[in-house]
Amino acid sequence: MVTTPAYTPPVTRATFRRAVMMAGVATLIAVGVLLALGYGLFGLFLVVGVALGTLNMWLAVRAVASFASNRPSRARFSGSVLGRLAVITVLALGCAWLFRPAGIAVFGGLALFQFFAIVSSLLPLIKEIRQK
Repeated sequence: MVTTPAYTPPVTRATFRRAVMMAGVATLIAVGVLLALGYGLFGLFLVVGVALGTLNMWLAVRAVASFASNRPSRARFSGSVLGRLAVITVLALGCAWLFRPAGIAVFGGLALFQFFAIVSSLLPLIKEIRQK
């Protein structure tokens, strides 16, 4: 069964795009610094963490849009959220454990992306509050 993609509001797409761009710039700077200091593997895993954060946000946006259009049960929606977070957590823990000590930078990348996702979500809200 082929379904059409759910509608995603422009502000959501802009927020996602802004978060990816800010995290990308910060990651490039951080990787440059890490490479200059001789910690290239840490930089690689920082990129992996940012990529996982980007994947998580993209999947979350799709899940919310799908939930809004298809109206599945809350239990199914909650299960998909928990499943997605579990997979990302297992991947991050696997990297941290298998490639220690540099693998721990995956969590730094996840945190870096989450920070920029929150900042990019707040920008439209601040703009709206200032207009009122």
